[in-house]
Amino acid sequence: MQQYGLGGTEVEGDASEAISEISQNRTLMIEKLTANPPIKPEITEGLTGIDQVFKHYKPTIDVDFEDSQGTEKKEKLAFSGLADFGIKGITAQSDFLKDLTNQKEQFLKIVKQLKSNKLLRKSLENSDTKEAMLNAIYSLMKEIEQS
Repeated sequence: MQQYGLGGTEVEGDASEAISEISQNRTLMIEKLTANPPIKPEITEGLTGIDQVFKHYKPTIDVDFEDSQGTEKKEKLAFSGLADFGIKGITAQSDFLKDLTNQKEQFLKIVKQLKSNKLLRKSLENSDTKEAMLNAIYSLMKEIEQS
């Protein structure tokens, strides 16, 4: 069943969504782009494309992140285009999310090593070699923290 909305051009539904340019004889209606409501609503004319809308309104939002220890970290995210709403766009703006992405990549590397490295798996199965490896890792961590 086809669904139609106001304005825009009909785009045949295929595997992905598409955004099509709005004709010059149409009106572009914009939804709320900021966390704060406007003091006085305004009619903005002359914006003919999505890029112009982002440049005019400069949408931003303050986000509170919480780490594994429960510490809150506040960051401000700004959106200058539709790509900024994706995972890569949001992560590129946030130091907190960049750190989480780096941790995820490190954990995935460790899992890959555990799955593919037979020698490492054998050494972790034996309690004596496992304890020796842990002691070596702890001493390396102390050495890194001291430098």
